[in-house]
Amino acid sequence: MRRPSNLISIFAALLTLFFLVSCGGGSEEGSTAKRQFLSVGTAPPGGAFNVVGGAIALVVNEAKSADNWQVSSEATKGTQENIRRLESGELDFALGNAAISYFATRGEGAWDKNYSTRSIMTLAPNIAMFITTKSSGITSLADLKGKRVVVGPAGAGFEYFIQPILKAHGVTYEDFTALNNTQLGAVDMLADGSADAAFLGGAVPTQSIVQASTSQDILLIPFDEAARQQLIKDYPFFGLASIPAGVYKGQDEAYEGLNVGSMQLISSASVDEDMVYEFTKVLYQNRASVVERHPAGKAINQNNIVRNTGIPFHPGAIRYYKEAGFWKE
Repeated sequence: MRRPSNLISIFAALLTLFFLVSCGGGSEEGSTAKRQFLSVGTAPPGGAFNVVGGAIALVVNEAKSADNWQVSSEATKGTQENIRRLESGELDFALGNAAISYFATRGEGAWDKNYSTRSIMTLAPNIAMFITTKSSGITSLADLKGKRVVVGPAGAGFEYFIQPILKAHGVTYEDFTALNNTQLGAVDMLADGSADAAFLGGAVPTQSIVQASTSQDILLIPFDEAARQQLIKDYPFFGLASIPAGVYKGQDEAYEGLNVGSMQLISSASVDEDMVYEFTKVLYQNRASVVERHPAGKAINQNNIVRNTGIPFHPGAIRYYKEAGFWKE
């Protein structure tokens, strides 16, 4: 006669267990359900973007692990893919080139609309220039006309900063044969004569230029000074940059060049303000750990990270910079 009571007790126990599992109470699944998964887009392996982006993700992940953040980096094709994936919500943060981001936010060039890209912080400069062999006879950018010139990997977006440089010197892509290759591939093309010049650069010293100067007598093709100054006036992502004499073999004098678009940490305007604030704060406070993984981390300083390159800053980043006392209106 007591069986119905036992059945009711068993049923009640099962119902309670089902409720606890469904709500995650006390289970491992429940403890991870509140974890915040964040992604940082970088670039293909072999360049600074991939290493620096990985370092940023690792540093923030370590600092916020107790708060249930899980931050990981993802190798991508670079800035253009990163901007599109930020817009679609596939990425939360990414590294980008300031020149490419500048045109994306304005819907100019090949961009089909105004992208809501927002700067989190300005990072290391990208110092790049055209190089050639001294035997080529090329001594100025005007001399590129009729030549074979490597203008970066296909789809990398180098045209966003190369075209303004050429235009300022009276040259267009149509004036020469444009070739696509990686930086190291471009060095090989200079060596075997299949290219007359190449656009190379990045952090100084740049590996590809070091390799080229070691195996060949190279020339860093100079910018016209008036054109260089005008580019800086016309585009906020350009900046003066000087390479001291002796950095590259055969470079006997300082080279007066350009930062053609700094590396940046970017996001979309739709990313939560509180999350961006916390990400920015944690990254800045742990910047020394980024430097341990890549020298470009030295650019995470209060004077550089708020530098305007013509891209709006995310409200979350601005909030932290104002709180820290180094935001410049």
